[in-house]
Amino acid sequence: MSYEEGLSSTITDWLFFNSWWLLLPFIMLLVVAAFIVAFVLLLYMISPLISPKPLKLNGAHVVVTGGSSGIGKSIAMECYRQGAFITLVARDESKLVQAKKEVEKCAINDKQVVLCISVDVSKDYGQVESVIKQCQEKLGPVDMLVNCAGTSFSGKFEEVEVERFRSLMEVNYLGSVYPTRAVIPTMKERRMGRIMFVSSQAGQIGLFGYTAYSPSKFALRGLAESLQMEMKPYNIYVTIAYPPDTDTPGLAEENRTKPLETRLISETSGVTQPEQVAKIVVKDAVQGNFNSSVGPDGYMLSALTCGMSPVTSITEGLQQIVTMGLFRTVALFYLGSFDSIVRRCMIEREQSKAADKRE
Repeated sequence: MSYEEGLSSTITDWLFFNSWWLLLPFIMLLVVAAFIVAFVLLLYMISPLISPKPLKLNGAHVVVTGGSSGIGKSIAMECYRQGAFITLVARDESKLVQAKKEVEKCAINDKQVVLCISVDVSKDYGQVESVIKQCQEKLGPVDMLVNCAGTSFSGKFEEVEVERFRSLMEVNYLGSVYPTRAVIPTMKERRMGRIMFVSSQAGQIGLFGYTAYSPSKFALRGLAESLQMEMKPYNIYVTIAYPPDTDTPGLAEENRTKPLETRLISETSGVTQPEQVAKIVVKDAVQGNFNSSVGPDGYMLSALTCGMSPVTSITEGLQQIVTMGLFRTVALFYLGSFDSIVRRCMIEREQSKAADKRE
């Protein structure tokens, strides 16, 4: 072998050896990517095996508090369409009678029954417990409880009457605690059941004008998370629903006192129909999902605020991990927009006051 041939062979061997070192990071990256893809596929395959068994609503007894109007009534109608027996609980007896007629139109068989009971679920636990016993004697054990009794109010913090803070916490929080406390013993004995708390997107993010309302809805999440950990061994699953602004009598009443800033912020997401909300939250409750959100904004908020909340499936947890960074970036733009609205309204108000003084 000539000198030139030996040198060429040496250079070729050196390039071949070093090219492997250059390619090694890319090869390792491909191997890791392949393992990740295989792992995700495996999780998708086994996820249904660890998810709760769906609750069959056909023949089930569903109790809906706040069922005389709005989202509560729509949830009752949706459950009735799926064959459930319904107990409607609310304060206004005349509205209950009207709601019963509307729910009965959704029957799929002539065996279904709608029971109406008038009671304030936020005042006396003894009365609530008695009502639950009464409806269970007539329609059987409660398979699903929907806590939808609630009220809303918006106003600037220093302008909200002190009494309003107490009343909102009573209705929105204790009004869910009492019925839940009353149905849990029987559900634990039967080792089955569903509990739904209807919160709000204002229970995920605090906004201008909701200093009295938001805390009462945030409280439901703490209750739901703690209760789910206690009830899961008994095959009882908790769902907390976060509907957006929904076209209900409650929203119309809230709009009467809503500050300009709150109204402008609310308009960025629009208004949803109660029938749409009902379909989504009932489906999530039946499947045993912990979080129930409506629309793209709702999905983003649930992913952003998931924190230590339970997940129904491994895939849900993976989705939250993957989307968190992107959604946080989007959320920062939203928050900047909301702060801009508040500042603009303040400036306009001050300019208006200055103009009035000059006159």
